Amino acid sequence: MPEPRSGRRPLPRRAVLAAAAVGLSTALTSTLTACSTASGSTSSQEGVTLTFTWWGNDDRAARTEQAVRLFEKEHPGVTVRTSSGDFGAYLQKLATQAAGGGMPDVAQLDYRQVSQYAGGGALMSLDDAIKDRTIRTSEMSRDFLRTGTYKGGQFALPMGRGITGYAYDAAVYKKADIPTPKPSWTWQDWEKANKRIAALGLKSPDGRPYTGANDGGGNEDVFETWLRSRGGKLYASQTELGFTEDDLTAFWTFCDRLRREGAIAQARDTVQANSTETSPIGRGLAAADFTWDAPFPSYPVLLGDSVHFAPVPTTGGHQGAYFKPSMLIGIGAHSEHPKEAAQLVDFLLNDQRVGDILAFSRSTPPNRKIAARVAKTLKGPEREIYEYAQTMEKYGLDAPPTAPPRSDVAVQTAFIRAYQRVMYGLATPRQAARELIDEANRELRS
Repeated sequence: MPEPRSGRRPLPRRAVLAAAAVGLSTALTSTLTACSTASGSTSSQEGVTLTFTWWGNDDRAARTEQAVRLFEKEHPGVTVRTSSGDFGAYLQKLATQAAGGGMPDVAQLDYRQVSQYAGGGALMSLDDAIKDRTIRTSEMSRDFLRTGTYKGGQFALPMGRGITGYAYDAAVYKKADIPTPKPSWTWQDWEKANKRIAALGLKSPDGRPYTGANDGGGNEDVFETWLRSRGGKLYASQTELGFTEDDLTAFWTFCDRLRREGAIAQARDTVQANSTETSPIGRGLAAADFTWDAPFPSYPVLLGDSVHFAPVPTTGGHQGAYFKPSMLIGIGAHSEHPKEAAQLVDFLLNDQRVGDILAFSRSTPPNRKIAARVAKTLKGPEREIYEYAQTMEKYGLDAPPTAPPRSDVAVQTAFIRAYQRVMYGLATPRQAARELIDEANRELRS
């Protein structure tokens, strides 16, 4: 899933099955079965064996295995041993491997891992491979490539392009006489929409008041979007925050007020949300939810066809959304076969046949030509999010930031914890903001 940097939500199994049916022939399953033994085999004595690992659901695994087998066919003498897992377990295993110097030859990476592993010497610089065109980047946005850089060097490349938005129930918006959200709508418009919905007096399945949206106060991604819409940024450097106590206080005061007024979800419904199904929108308590494009197709599957994808609000028309890598790919610093590893990376990103196989399983392909080709086959929610990204690109977005600091994971955890103190009345927005900034500064400078 784009695999947002926070609020990560697993797709319901129904959504996985639905996605697997789009553009994927039944032959794919038999291909995976036939190649499962080859996946774990070793190469001949004179050959080369690469290891390649990623996280994702069954659909992504099947598509990736098929692409890898095609690479082996095109590169006789090279065998690729593959492995994959769910997101949490994958990150833990990769961290252990990186710490022990046993990073896979090729690995799928989360956005925040780039700085962590590049700074720790676990990732190989890709600059030489890009310069000699072993890895081609000409069909990728130069600004977007920055998301895989660390201290000016390219250490990872995006495998998919994601963007934030709002999943919203258009039927409820129509009932409340709220216009369809446009790329220029503002946070004030969003506030009015939430209040209108709350004023309808609708009830959730358990009889409680129905609200306008989930509470995004504890979501670092929502704050970053709000901050960027005001010309700010989350980080100024690898060791410095890009926002002030006043910035965060204003954001948390805004969210806190709307929650107290009943316009957005209450605290108890926010803290227990760890998936779409357990979130306020998933439980019939709210009409909208901040999310990323890749997970969005699971919303209509769960909630019905009236749920659509809308732009995030702006500040005076200035969009804070940006294109973020749903995930990236890198090469282990201690790979014994860097040339072949680079060839595998290039093949996965730029081969047209691979583009057809992988399709949008990692969100929009970063290669523009491949994305346009595959988009012709999209239907329903998948087509909607592709067209949404095209609309947002035409509207105009600021360039994405470089990969976040190594301490971003700890900062994100502290962010959630601090806002929960606000939600439960244990701290004012300013007190919590001061606490968060103090803790974040310690983490960034440690």
